[in-house]
Amino acid sequence: MRKTLIATTVAAALALSACSDNTAPQQTANQQTTAEASNTAEANSGNPLMIKSTLQYEAPNFTEINDDHFLPAFVEGMQQHMAEVLAIANNPAPATFDNTLVALEKSGELLTRVSRIFYNLAGSNSNPQRREIQSELAPKMAAHSDNINLNPQLFARIKSLYNQRNDLKLDSESVRLIEVYYERFVRAGAQLTDEQKTAIRALNEEHSTLTNQFSQNLLAETKKIAVVVETKAELDGLSESQITAAANAAKAAGHEGKYLLSITNTTRQPVLAQLSNRELRQRVWQASANRAQSGDTDNRPLVARLAQLRAERAKLLGYDNWASYGLEAQMAKTPQAVFDMLGSMVPAVVANTNKEAAAIQEMIKQKGGNFELQPWDWEYYAEFVRQAKFELDENEVKQYFEFNRVLKDGVFYTMNRLYGVTFTPRPDLPVYHPDVEAYELFDADGTSLAIFYADYFAREGKRGGAWMSSFVGQSHLTGQKPVVVNVMNIPKAPAGEPTLVSYDNVTTMFHELGHGLHGMFSDVNFPTLAGTSVSRDFVEFPSTFEEDWAANPEVIANYAKHYQTGEAIPAELLQKVMNSRSFNQGFDTLEYMSAALLDMEWHSLSADEALQDVNAFEAAALKKHGVDLVAVPPRYKSTFFSHSMGGGYSAGYYAYMWSEILAADAFAFVQSQGGLKLENGQNYRKNILSVGNSRPPMESYKAFRGQEPTTDALLIRRGLKTKVD
Repeated sequence: MRKTLIATTVAAALALSACSDNTAPQQTANQQTTAEASNTAEANSGNPLMIKSTLQYEAPNFTEINDDHFLPAFVEGMQQHMAEVLAIANNPAPATFDNTLVALEKSGELLTRVSRIFYNLAGSNSNPQRREIQSELAPKMAAHSDNINLNPQLFARIKSLYNQRNDLKLDSESVRLIEVYYERFVRAGAQLTDEQKTAIRALNEEHSTLTNQFSQNLLAETKKIAVVVETKAELDGLSESQITAAANAAKAAGHEGKYLLSITNTTRQPVLAQLSNRELRQRVWQASANRAQSGDTDNRPLVARLAQLRAERAKLLGYDNWASYGLEAQMAKTPQAVFDMLGSMVPAVVANTNKEAAAIQEMIKQKGGNFELQPWDWEYYAEFVRQAKFELDENEVKQYFEFNRVLKDGVFYTMNRLYGVTFTPRPDLPVYHPDVEAYELFDADGTSLAIFYADYFAREGKRGGAWMSSFVGQSHLTGQKPVVVNVMNIPKAPAGEPTLVSYDNVTTMFHELGHGLHGMFSDVNFPTLAGTSVSRDFVEFPSTFEEDWAANPEVIANYAKHYQTGEAIPAELLQKVMNSRSFNQGFDTLEYMSAALLDMEWHSLSADEALQDVNAFEAAALKKHGVDLVAVPPRYKSTFFSHSMGGGYSAGYYAYMWSEILAADAFAFVQSQGGLKLENGQNYRKNILSVGNSRPPMESYKAFRGQEPTTDALLIRRGLKTKVD
């Protein structure tokens, strides 16, 4: 997943995607007292964030930065940015592309720098002080973006350029920039009345505060809901390495002599496939599924109010609901298009899931169980079904997927074969945690392209899931090259032991570097259009496209080797792995679709509807669409649905499926053109990865593919079709 925290914070402030009046900021920017200026200067003395890093490509010097530097840098950054924006807005000269949009693209340098560093660290390496800073910043950053985006003078200049964009004799990327700015301002409320602007300012501030609180609650919950296990016997089914890791985690948490099972971000928990103790499985599942529903970290009131807030904001902007507002700027365009896409798949997916459930229920019976299949039973008994059907032992498979070999001989190898690039370790560059490794990316001709940080292992203080983000974005205008990070939550083996990963984690590593390359191959002029700054239902396409290379025969032969002997994975075992890829697809697809439908239902509420009872609303939404299978809950429930409630994928979680249509079609096309070879990679890089948002996404796809995608390849990828008719 492309990380959206930066997008929703920095973009709000720097890409001008929110709204505000300009009276308050003029006073804030121009009437700073002498005492305030003195205090700011003193606080900023020696602050490394106040100047560009001298490291390559302005990579952050983490050895110099401490948490006390952030707030002063944010304050100064907002003041500088506001002064720059007001100078642009109040320029007496007629609006030109250079004195308005180019000037805006160059503004906010300090705020961009501190925001990217801080929010990346807050997500991947949080601590109490950083969480406090986040809470303090949330309303201030919302107000700052409001103070820019409802500035009538600024919008007048942008509108003037928009109206004459076809007569300015600009290149296509510059025209695209004008159109993107104009659309963002209008969608942010630039054409609202003064009264409406005041209302939307209040909604934006409350929304920022609540989304931050939602995320803070989930971080607190991660530690709070970890399951403490009294005896080793209860962990039957786990490997010795996993048991040792659980013992170490318990000791670190103050539970000496016990075992601790951490809860990952989805409803489904990986250990449920291994634990033979049914009571413990139920405890683990319930800790996951019922999180953030009690005490100080109860997210239910926040979910209800966030849905209402978004509906109210959409109404002010002239839309029936938040989904209609959000999808207008996406490839899908309308909520109905999303409901139609998902709804058309529900009957087949549910039927497939019911067949899987029947097979699992039969396996429970064969194993001597006398109970009805429950969510905490599914994965455990599904493994027995998988073994019976494919004679596949997941623990045996993992022995051929050692983390470092997967990364270097699998992921990096593929990118070299496809794009000609090389990842060179840079141990001299500072990192923000000992588990993080730095690399420099070189092109086929030896040109240095980017800095890449690999942060793959789970730890306390890191939010769940996997994502890509940037410390520095690419832009020819500013002369900046990308500094990108991939983040995952792979359980790290105890010291001295190899980390063995599941095939799911293997494909996720490929996926996230797809996002990474989207950022690192960016080759555009303007920061606003660079890298992954595309629509949500396009941004997951480049990442999903890379996943299937993990199974390419040449690639898998290079990395799937036994961690002890170095022997290649046996052909028979490999074939079982490949054959089993379609196994459990009913479950996998249904839990995703249920979450996507839930997201759309929350954001299809109108502003006139009352606050919802979260659990009742969730149950009704799933029943409405016929996806309310007891044994298959949504991948995310509302109270821990960060994509929908805490991040930038509100009314946008469907994007993974939409993007998969593009990815499957693109991958099938590349295979028809010879597969893993440089010519194919260069075509894809040139027309998809390098162009960012410098042209409409479908134009980019057709430039690469020669036509719009069809769903044939998706059906094959999902195991629902064997060949293209």
